[in-house]
Amino acid sequence: MELVTGIIRLAAVVVLAFLAGRLVARFRLPAILGWLIAGMALGPHAAGLLSGPMMDAQWYEAVEGLMECTTGMMIGTELILGNMKRTGGQLLVMTIAESLGTFFVVSLVFGIVFQFTGIPLYLAFLFGGIALATAPAPSLSIVNEFQASGPVTRTLIPMAVLDDMVGAVVFFLVMAFVTVTSSAQHIPVGAVILVVLLPLFIGAVFGLLGGLLLKFIHGQKAEIVVTVLLLLAVTAVGFAVDSLLPVHVMNFMLIGMAFSTIYANLINAEQRREIMEIMNPVIGGALIVVILNLGAPLDYHLVFGAGLYTAVYIFSRAAGKYGGAWLGAVITHAPDTVRKYLGFTLLPHSGISLIFTGIAVSVLKGTAPQYASVIQGTIAAAAVINEIIAVYMAKKGFEWAGELQKDRRQNA
Repeated sequence: MELVTGIIRLAAVVVLAFLAGRLVARFRLPAILGWLIAGMALGPHAAGLLSGPMMDAQWYEAVEGLMECTTGMMIGTELILGNMKRTGGQLLVMTIAESLGTFFVVSLVFGIVFQFTGIPLYLAFLFGGIALATAPAPSLSIVNEFQASGPVTRTLIPMAVLDDMVGAVVFFLVMAFVTVTSSAQHIPVGAVILVVLLPLFIGAVFGLLGGLLLKFIHGQKAEIVVTVLLLLAVTAVGFAVDSLLPVHVMNFMLIGMAFSTIYANLINAEQRREIMEIMNPVIGGALIVVILNLGAPLDYHLVFGAGLYTAVYIFSRAAGKYGGAWLGAVITHAPDTVRKYLGFTLLPHSGISLIFTGIAVSVLKGTAPQYASVIQGTIAAAAVINEIIAVYMAKKGFEWAGELQKDRRQNA
């Protein structure tokens, strides 16, 4: 009975979020902004239709994991090897420049601030590590809604995969440094490698299986059945493996990306078209659930308590993301629009950053609880403020780059 009630409540929240998105779209703003606001308004810190116990329930986590895997298909099916041969090295350089640039700027700015406030320097590196996390779903939802197309869009989609990988590596290396510095528990290097590679491995195995099956299966209905069954299976395996880990950090969107990348490269263009013709509306619905899950944990009350550290974090991260993306684009001789506007599409943040924050807080609670509260309060408040601003700026980035096809047709 509890499961049925929960599913009905989730369905109601999705419908309300959809309507909020339609309302926001009337003001020429991205629908995702309505979904985020609906998540906050209906989440545990406000109306409570999406309650804390409900979001902690296993069935809800299973649905969320499946939706994240499904959303990952939006990226994976665009990563066709033949189309990326010329730009693979360029994308890697740009991602590393953007990620490390963000880490450097945020760590440097907080290091200077902490010199005057008496807080240990290692906390500045921790802020830098958390700042790397980019939530691809908000920008991708804008791509989906406005049918964005062009150099910025083509660069952003594969970067969403690489950015998560680089961000996870840097964060866990920083955590290893912090745990030694603060005399907390040790995080082995193997754990860093595991967190990054495990989702890719799980997704790739099922993607290979799907690609091989689809070589012998033809017809749109059969192809969709195979795709859906494999999505369910890869999500289930992801949860099973995650339950064995000491900290639950499985990235289901990364699983979905790896899964769909492998099988999309093994099947022909006609099969990809047939599958995505049916799956694109499904991915659109999955995006709403994923964005709701980003918005629901955000406590809007924290906006009123945001202080200096929150402002420093938001502005230094934005400067790092934009500056790093600009530098990477200059180094690789990317198109002018990529240099000027890619950074804006990389500003959305919450999601994985809240997971990183939770890990950092759990490590610091035992030895430096006062600094754990500094991290937790700053990132929580920044997540609320940044996400609303970042969604708007991401949309403007695509707009300034001239890549919003839907807007272009409406203005014609």
